[in-house]
Amino acid sequence: MRSRLVLIVFLIFTSFTFQSCEDNDDIALPVNLQINDFIWKGLNVYYLWQADVPNLADNRFPNQEQYKSFLSLYTPEDLFDGLRIDKKIDRFSWIVSDYSVLEQVLQGVSKNNGIEFGLSYKPGNTNEIIGYVRYIIPNSDAATKDIKRGDIFYAVNNVPLNGDNYRELLSNTDDSYTLSFADFDGVNFTPNGKTINFTKTVLSENPILINKVISSGGHKIGYLMYNGFYSTYDAQLNDAFGSLKAQGVTDLVLDLRYNGGGSVLTATRLASMITGQFSNQVFTKLTYNAKKSGNNVNYLFPNKINSTEINSLNLSKVYILTSQSTASASELIVNGLAPYIDVVQIGDLTFGKNVASITLYDSSNFSSKNRNPNHKYAMQPIVAKSVNKNGFGEYETGLVPTFKLKESLRTLGILGDASEPLLSVAIGKITGTSKISRQTVPNEGINLINDSKTLTGRNEMHIE
Repeated sequence: MRSRLVLIVFLIFTSFTFQSCEDNDDIALPVNLQINDFIWKGLNVYYLWQADVPNLADNRFPNQEQYKSFLSLYTPEDLFDGLRIDKKIDRFSWIVSDYSVLEQVLQGVSKNNGIEFGLSYKPGNTNEIIGYVRYIIPNSDAATKDIKRGDIFYAVNNVPLNGDNYRELLSNTDDSYTLSFADFDGVNFTPNGKTINFTKTVLSENPILINKVISSGGHKIGYLMYNGFYSTYDAQLNDAFGSLKAQGVTDLVLDLRYNGGGSVLTATRLASMITGQFSNQVFTKLTYNAKKSGNNVNYLFPNKINSTEINSLNLSKVYILTSQSTASASELIVNGLAPYIDVVQIGDLTFGKNVASITLYDSSNFSSKNRNPNHKYAMQPIVAKSVNKNGFGEYETGLVPTFKLKESLRTLGILGDASEPLLSVAIGKITGTSKISRQTVPNEGINLINDSKTLTGRNEMHIE
């Protein structure tokens, strides 16, 4: 009798337990809550700061009804924002309503008119904004127009840019818009009457903009301007280093000043192309939250891209050009190489992104397989922090250059030309002819407030 009573109690307890689990986990949510359910669950598992967000706590909701009630209060975008930690800490997580656009952006594909630009307040002004052309993407609409590096624009569709409207004007979804241009005499910006209409097309930007050898002072200096860590171009990047190696370069200037980052895997491969003598040693370490600590991983210097040998220069010193737009995977190169070789950083303080993201989809394991067919939302939340071999990763305020030199609107120069200011300093340091000191800062340096890549989400360090 006693054993039968115990059995009955056990069965009753078990039935309540199973019913509770079913209430909270197994009942399918209505279609209108599926997106928000995906957002909460994905961030609850992967978000780097999950433990610091009360609404993401595992025990936040005692039952399914309260969970559904919470989800119903928000739009997907508002829920995603509301579940993030203070934006001063997490400046980089984002969400999209169409994952096909996100996937393209991470591989350098975007709807773009081909103008890569920076934005700055006018001197002595805290509201009026001007844009300046950094470079033109080859084979773009802009490449067919009368526009070049250094040109200055101040209005979009005849509306002057300011601190309140520039994001909306420059991120508009229209396929075409007009820019109005101005001249700058070092003090004043004067409209010059020049206006050009540009049309956006779907562009796949080859991140290798310039690859050449400069002979100076008995040195063969390789110069590579590399503008995005897009893994689909890794074979071309390896070929570029093969060309430099075949020409017998003695030194390398890697120009990352406009590189907003990208693939961590590509960064490890680039690091091996620069070096080659540290195969299978730790390049960077990624640390996840407590829930996903089993995902913590050491990225090693590889010696192959799939089955292809990496073309390595075996250098013990590299010169890297940076700006305030040098971010994430670009900073990873500087920080990851520092324990191994002499990294001479020339230019401005970098952006300060020492964390990595991953693409999460609405599927059972958040991968791209068997995605929920009812919507196309995807997230790109921050999930890991990066440190180098020595454990250093505290550069949220940017990596400090060895030789500081801000770009100037009046002396931008021609990219890849030996007289261009930043490249000229690098060549001078290689040949021993430069007299610039570590404290030198030109008076007319640009104080960047934003740029085209940040505005369009192409400022990334992502895990593939």
